[in-house]
Amino acid sequence: MNPSSTEPDGPPSPERTPVAGDGATAALVAALSRDDDPPGGQAVARFHPLPPVRATAHERGIDVDQTNNSVVVDERVVVKWLTPPLPLPQPAPQMFAHLTSVGFTATALPYAALTGRSAGGAETLVALVTAYLPEAADGWEWCVEEAVAGRTAFAADLGRLAAGLHAAMATPSPAFPEPVRVADGDADDGWAARARDALARALELTCGEDGAWLARHAFELAAGLRGFGRAAGTPLIRIHGDLHVGQTLRWREGYAVIDFDGNPTVTGADPFQPAARDLAQLGTSLEHVAQVAILRRGADPAQALAWAAEARAVLLTAYREGLAAHGRPELLEESLLGPFEIEQECRELIYAALHLPRWRYAPMGVLRARFPHRTEETA
Repeated sequence: MNPSSTEPDGPPSPERTPVAGDGATAALVAALSRDDDPPGGQAVARFHPLPPVRATAHERGIDVDQTNNSVVVDERVVVKWLTPPLPLPQPAPQMFAHLTSVGFTATALPYAALTGRSAGGAETLVALVTAYLPEAADGWEWCVEEAVAGRTAFAADLGRLAAGLHAAMATPSPAFPEPVRVADGDADDGWAARARDALARALELTCGEDGAWLARHAFELAAGLRGFGRAAGTPLIRIHGDLHVGQTLRWREGYAVIDFDGNPTVTGADPFQPAARDLAQLGTSLEHVAQVAILRRGADPAQALAWAAEARAVLLTAYREGLAAHGRPELLEESLLGPFEIEQECRELIYAALHLPRWRYAPMGVLRARFPHRTEETA
């Protein structure tokens, strides 16, 4: 219950993560909107001024699957509390600072990042504060509707959105004064090793019939990862790192890309990566949408797979055209798409095993559709 007539319960503590209705999130937003220090004494990095918000403003939660705890305040501001707080550095505050500097607006306007210290004294990212996008629909909702209806025009908007994001990431700013690097001849070895590790981990974690199928197709999957062969000279930028349809909101003014937290199955990777890694994940997520439509909406499998193939083609064409329009066509090395796509499906299986077991059907459905003919007898 929102304490509309009482004082907020107070600032967050290491033992208590704020939840919708306890007043702590509204108290934080109100303080930040007045340019005051956060109630809990944490440090704050500011990116844009907040609208005026009262400390007794209404709070509500966001009812979707998510690792963290997001609270909407006054239908204008979203605070994502990291549960637990993550050790710094984290990509989101840097990305917010950069995108603010270069004028990229196809996202939820970033207001602030809240940092604190763990019990051991290490600096941590506590919360991210952004604008609330009115009438926003999650990508796993609106995109499934597009799949069921057989519409693919939206994919052109996603391609242009991704191209605009990557062009912005390739633009110098105080946060990233040298935003583009060039891969050396050893880069493909590193990407290949990371991908092979993902395949090995997926094989280890995937059990039952799916695990047996994966083991039978391990040679083919490994062969697909050998495509990392043109790394030298490939431009590297700071990418989104976890770009899929669930990170794209459709709201009353268009589309917005959100959640610059990186891939939850990757640790210690170089933040500078080929743009193809983001594009590969975005493309494979359209195939996941098709699997969702099949399982949860009763879509015809053949029609859903055909929809995904067409949507991916529209996405890629619009992305190429978008990069060209921004004067940055060199950012995409298309030969890397195939290997990154296979790696991403392995990472989806890892994520399912560690965080969301019921999700396994989606990457397995994609892999089965890609490798439909291999049987136990031909293994």
